[in-house]
Amino acid sequence: MNDHKPRRAGGHARQGARPARAIAQTPWRLPLNTDRPTEPLSEAGVAAIHATAMRVLEEIGIEFLNPEARDYLRGAGCRVEGDNVRMDRDFVMERLATAPRAFDIIPRNPERRVRMGDRRMAFVNVSSPPNCMDMDRGRRVGDLEAFRDFIKLTQYFNCIHVAGGYPVEPVDVHASVRHLDCLYEKLTLTDKVVHAYSLGPERVEDVLEMARIASGLDAEAFFAEPRLFTNINSSSPLKHDWPMLDGAMRFARRGQPVVVTPFTLAGAMAPVTMAGAVAQSVAEALAAVVLLQVVRPGAPCMIGTFTSNVDMRSGAPAFGTPEYMRATQMTGQMARFYGLPLRASNACASNAPDGQAMWESMNSLWSAVQAGANLVYHAAGWLEGGLIASYEKFVMDCEVLQQIQRYFEPEIVDVSPESLAFDAMEEVGPKGHFFGATHTQSRYTTAFYAPFLSDWRNYEAWELAGGAWTEERANRAWKAILADYEPPPMDEAVREELAAFVARRKREGGAPTDY
Repeated sequence: MNDHKPRRAGGHARQGARPARAIAQTPWRLPLNTDRPTEPLSEAGVAAIHATAMRVLEEIGIEFLNPEARDYLRGAGCRVEGDNVRMDRDFVMERLATAPRAFDIIPRNPERRVRMGDRRMAFVNVSSPPNCMDMDRGRRVGDLEAFRDFIKLTQYFNCIHVAGGYPVEPVDVHASVRHLDCLYEKLTLTDKVVHAYSLGPERVEDVLEMARIASGLDAEAFFAEPRLFTNINSSSPLKHDWPMLDGAMRFARRGQPVVVTPFTLAGAMAPVTMAGAVAQSVAEALAAVVLLQVVRPGAPCMIGTFTSNVDMRSGAPAFGTPEYMRATQMTGQMARFYGLPLRASNACASNAPDGQAMWESMNSLWSAVQAGANLVYHAAGWLEGGLIASYEKFVMDCEVLQQIQRYFEPEIVDVSPESLAFDAMEEVGPKGHFFGATHTQSRYTTAFYAPFLSDWRNYEAWELAGGAWTEERANRAWKAILADYEPPPMDEAVREELAAFVARRKREGGAPTDY
């Protein structure tokens, strides 16, 4: 990487500098989860899942399909036979103890930093669907225009804290240079924390350098703190593949966070029982975290949960199910047991932004809250088990996210004399009403959550106004938001350097596509 002297990245948007015109949304803030976590496992249950995960690591082992990763683990004392790596539980726990319990990730706009851990929650846009959909154009293959639209929605909504993955895969851009175009759009259309895929050395090195350029910092200053992150998935059952391990190690060596998220579907890639599926998921996640702590002790890491079940009649994945909720809560208990931050997801199996989509998503989101998740992937826009990024559902999900954030605000449970309102009750007495009370008049404009999408009018008023269903209102909202969108400021010299880097790497052919 070419080092550059630190320079001002320039003109970061002040929070609240320009009011949103398309919708009335809540201000940027990182929610603090003040609720006690839901813990379905007893103390003995936590011990049983831990013991089973440790037996998997000790007796069965995990396949690491990356020679460098196996060399690191062999050098640390693990038993390596071919691709299989076994590690003792005492070694595992010693290595996990070096991982931080919480850390910040600081994007090019430091005001948009997020905290992973310490009961904070950050919400991430939908990531990685190959298709997109809206009510006007229907379901279609993703392209760069749709990618830009979803990045703009990601930047616009204050309840979305992280620009994760590709919100839709732009298949009209060749895979060898897709990462260059996508990260350029992310870094210029947003100023929030960004995610980078671990899909081969060239892509990882390119995105690390692009994020550094966008920050306006030299390499030493940039890599002194976490600035962006990657998420890797195990190849369940009990396997980690070459490119994801390679990318994770590159991030860890530079002190950049890695989220390890096994994708375990009970009955397919994991045992049909949820306890068994969670134990396998924990073993797969911890194995990679241990590797990264060997590579660089203290490297920031998180474990993720994506444990659900399949429809045993068709084999199709199911999401937002009772089993999914319990698996998320159980993994939250295990994450706290190991002292690691937790990633969860907002997932649904519905093919349209309908009632099924929202009840499955609400189940997913509230299980993330109950589990104490710190990072919630796919928080807005996911449909069809992750195969569709939906414009309307993005907006619908953001209404829910705003309500969750409001739910955590301390004034709702304030029990000060002013909030207990004895004087107001005395003023009104048994025969009056509170609409005109002094207490109400001084507070009514901010007393309750005000939705931007929900319609609280009675049927007659709703019908008179056109009788628009939720998805129709969401359709109008995303169009207004895209029309209202303004990109966050970026120093022109930084933008030019970033564009020049992209152009050079394209001339050089980008990244290989044969991993």
